[in-house]
Amino acid sequence: MTTPPNTGEATLAAPPGLLARAGRSGSLRARLTLLGPAFVACIAYVDPGNFATNIAGGSKYGYMLLWVLLAANLMAMLIQNLSAKVGIATGRNLPELCREHFPRPVTWGLWVQAELIAMATDLAEFVGAAIALNLLFGIPLLPAGLLTAVVAFAVLGLQNRGYRRFELAILGFLAVILLGFLYDTLRIGFDVGDAAKGFVPHFDGGDSLLLATGILGATVMPHVIYLHSALTQNRVTVNDDAERRLLLRFNRIDVTIAMTLAGIINMSMLVIAASLFFGGGLTGVDTIEAAHKGFRELVGPEAAVAFALALLASGFASSSVGTYAGQVVMQGFIARTVPLAARRAVTMTPALIVLALGLDPTRSLVISQVVLSFGIPFALVPLVLLTRRRDVMGALVNRRLTTLSASAVAVVIIALNLFLLADTAGIA
Repeated sequence: MTTPPNTGEATLAAPPGLLARAGRSGSLRARLTLLGPAFVACIAYVDPGNFATNIAGGSKYGYMLLWVLLAANLMAMLIQNLSAKVGIATGRNLPELCREHFPRPVTWGLWVQAELIAMATDLAEFVGAAIALNLLFGIPLLPAGLLTAVVAFAVLGLQNRGYRRFELAILGFLAVILLGFLYDTLRIGFDVGDAAKGFVPHFDGGDSLLLATGILGATVMPHVIYLHSALTQNRVTVNDDAERRLLLRFNRIDVTIAMTLAGIINMSMLVIAASLFFGGGLTGVDTIEAAHKGFRELVGPEAAVAFALALLASGFASSSVGTYAGQVVMQGFIARTVPLAARRAVTMTPALIVLALGLDPTRSLVISQVVLSFGIPFALVPLVLLTRRRDVMGALVNRRLTTLSASAVAVVIIALNLFLLADTAGIA
């Protein structure tokens, strides 16, 4: 079994024989223990950047961009399944495989862009959590951002006692996010017929395309494409291809459940904004603070608190997952590790600058998600190239249909980003 390289922390593997008990005896406890990596990964799909893009999209365009969320969630399921499969099939994570199989200049280039993407990721996570602390407790944004860093380290430190404690902590945060939005959805309500029309693909000008790209960047996250392979690479000991296939089957269930929950949360965000703000003629509600105020004034203080608590849980959980992913990226691509505090100080600097200068935090969140969307191909293309190779994946090599589907996803994302660039430059 490989030694966990990515955080510098002790990550204990699953108990020996767990896979056999889950597969042969049908033990419910054993099967539940095999679930978890996808729930850690899915936190990145409901981070504060999603709040910003979904609220902005719902308040300005109503239900129109629901189809983008659905498409992004289906893409996420495919991508995260492939990432999980890499760790199971090879015992290595995606950045490590890139270092082993790609030319050195390519590997270093991938590493540099991944670090830039990590900064954009931190921007969303820290700013979102800081906003939540400010809304709930009146803490100024800059101290709130620093407090978020402390909480992120504390959550990540749970790995010293085994992977399961960390996974359960992340699951607890996910439950807070889900319950918060389910509560607000039930309180506010929405028109089912109008919402159904939002699943018909269409745009309404360049601004809607910008938001759609932001939604895609907030939903399909580059850093967890790298991370998920590390979460599965040494979690359960496997002895042969049959056990690898069995473990992969459980991971597909894991991904399906986790990504479905993430999709429900994201759609709830947009549906709430569409029903409450767009439906009420308040199309100018494009900030998290304005949304919180709208919840309080139009629905009640309880709805506002539920929204802010969901945002806080999202910020705390995603910042700890982001730190984990950052160590995976650096160790994998260039075989180097740095102290977590030093690494975090570098990647969180842009977020702290935004908070210190008093820039529009929600606008900053939306832009950060657009940046993340441009990073997706640099993680996805290597994933597709490696998982289609039998010499890398062995018996778990992609089927042709899987490779074609993943390639189509990559083409769509790249085309959308190029169209956005052309539109922004006034060419389109």
